[in-house]
Amino acid sequence: MTSQFPQGPPPYPVGAPLVRREGREKVTGTARYAAEHTPPGCAYAWPVPATVARGRVAAVDTAEALALPGVLAVLTHENAPRLAAVDDPTLLVLQNDRVPHRGWYVALAVADGLETARAAAAAVHVRYETDGHDVRLHPGHPGRYEPERVNGGYPATRDRGDFARAFTDAPATVDATYSVPPLHNHPMEPHASTAWWSDGRLTVYDTSQGSTKVCEDLAALFTLDEDEVTAVSEHVGGGFGSKGTPRPQVVLAAMAARHTGRPVKLALPRRQMPAVVGHRAATLQRIRIGAGTDGVITAFAHECLTYTSTLTEFVEQGAVPGRIMYTSPHSHTTHRVVPLDVPAPSWMRAPGEAPGMYALESAVDELAVLLDIDPVELRMRNEPDTEPDSGRAFSSRHLVGCLREGAERFGWQPRDPRPGVRREGNLLLGTGVASATYPVYLAASAAEAHAGADGGLTVRINATDIGTGARTVLAQVAAAALGVPEERVRVVIGSSDLPPAMLAGGSAGSGSWGWAVHKACTALRARLRDHVGPLPEDGFTVTADTRQETSERSPYARHAFGATFAEVQVDTVTGEVRVRRMTGVYAAGRILNSRTARSQFIGGMTMGLGMALTEGSGLDPAFGDFAECDLASYHVPACADVPRIEAYWLDEEDRHLNPMGSKGIGEIGIVGTAAAIANAVRHATGVRLRDLPLTPDKLLAHL
Repeated sequence: MTSQFPQGPPPYPVGAPLVRREGREKVTGTARYAAEHTPPGCAYAWPVPATVARGRVAAVDTAEALALPGVLAVLTHENAPRLAAVDDPTLLVLQNDRVPHRGWYVALAVADGLETARAAAAAVHVRYETDGHDVRLHPGHPGRYEPERVNGGYPATRDRGDFARAFTDAPATVDATYSVPPLHNHPMEPHASTAWWSDGRLTVYDTSQGSTKVCEDLAALFTLDEDEVTAVSEHVGGGFGSKGTPRPQVVLAAMAARHTGRPVKLALPRRQMPAVVGHRAATLQRIRIGAGTDGVITAFAHECLTYTSTLTEFVEQGAVPGRIMYTSPHSHTTHRVVPLDVPAPSWMRAPGEAPGMYALESAVDELAVLLDIDPVELRMRNEPDTEPDSGRAFSSRHLVGCLREGAERFGWQPRDPRPGVRREGNLLLGTGVASATYPVYLAASAAEAHAGADGGLTVRINATDIGTGARTVLAQVAAAALGVPEERVRVVIGSSDLPPAMLAGGSAGSGSWGWAVHKACTALRARLRDHVGPLPEDGFTVTADTRQETSERSPYARHAFGATFAEVQVDTVTGEVRVRRMTGVYAAGRILNSRTARSQFIGGMTMGLGMALTEGSGLDPAFGDFAECDLASYHVPACADVPRIEAYWLDEEDRHLNPMGSKGIGEIGIVGTAAAIANAVRHATGVRLRDLPLTPDKLLAHL
């Protein structure tokens, strides 16, 4: 047994830059996504979105659609299968005649072929009775209210000390309002599902960040036991939060499959996605900072106004990051929300932190300019000893280290703080910096580790690989715990039939899954160590979960930190902003795979670049829909948009997290980037724009 299962350290330690296990499958096209599963007899569906902003369906004429050859059915609220109530009302499609927003699905055409289904959907005629609608967010909206909680379970309002008095008494003050428009999740793979029923059992291939949740919700909707539903999300082409919870397409596919008795495939058209898969709601954020002449903050306030839908409450937690970032003995942070006749906002990468830290880090830069203090130095002067909001000690906090190393790698000094002095012909050049933070989330997960009589080792867990390399990282964690080379370990993920696990979201996946895998593999290794003789024919299997560990509240404040530096050029003729280079340095615990980690950091920074310069959408006040609803009008950044982008990290040891000592890294890269770019634009031009994105039309008037 010693030769089969060695007890020494693994030859490939955690942190090694191993190549992703599924890489060859993806580049050769053998990795199969949800829409690429085509069971025998598979039919195709195409949804019909509402064309009014608010009202009810008065009548649906399906005769023309049903007359088309190959059309199997048209589902409406009059004939669709009935669903049981669930917590998420966005899943209760085709259950009544209500139209809560434009784009809400009012019918579903099902046919033998995709083109026929699309033609049938176009032939469905719907008559509406409309009501007045409201899709405009503005500070004086009479419907604004204070929610009890915001996303993440945080209290909507927190007060410490006497902010009003401290702000009035402060020698230096900043009072500014920043706005971020609606932002959309546009993963490369659109939301898609393939569903079929067999002997009362439902199977779905779904593009999801967590098939455990898909299984749970489908079981509840169709009144099934969870063991009567199998949800598979083996390969997922990105999600950015929009696939974190089930979306209408998986429910519609299952309904159509039940109604027709055939497998049904439904892939959402991209132009329909902004209305039904969630988005980041717009925010209006007022920041007030009071400080001494030395730059030390004495008063801080962050007031965040956003919107939610009339279907369900979802409140972006934009003011929460300000509760933990800098020293602030007197603070006031609060959220207000307005219910509007809009598609339901939902999770989008780094919710709360992305828009909230844009406003906060822009305001800190304004304070640095006001006091003529270097922006890096100002942030260091406001480093707290403990988390300001709770008073808890940080499990680890190396923001100052990130700022120092980032400044050195970027070449921050010597920097002339005067704006508009660096020029190359028609181009103005500038540099900017911003801090970043993201909380450590860990959730209960279960894993199974198996040792076969043939020496094979298998780990089974319902983790989801959304393009981050989860399979590879979990193999490394398992190999380290077992003391074997990682190629000895087979990892099986992506099905609700596996031990249940946390979804891939909140930068909590690897930390949560890895903990369960480490626990199961450690127990298996101990069992193998104590075993004498050959293994039984069916080998040894050990299961473990982390319910107890993750239910215990940590006495520490646990966060990842980082610093982003950017250099931009602004064309004085066209108003175009181009990022020349960006450098990010992060402190995120132990890095589990240096290759995939660098990819995650760079991906986040690129997304932050889009938030700063190109991405944004508007709700048409007359029609109630998003004007930018496809990739032709909603501009995501590409490789050509930044010639040089670099990501580094500190070797951070934190024993208060999980057995690996890891923090999440998927989202922190986006958090500081937009502010760093905006601050660089101000340094280049002397113009402080506070409304994202920084498009040429906004800059030209000032140049």
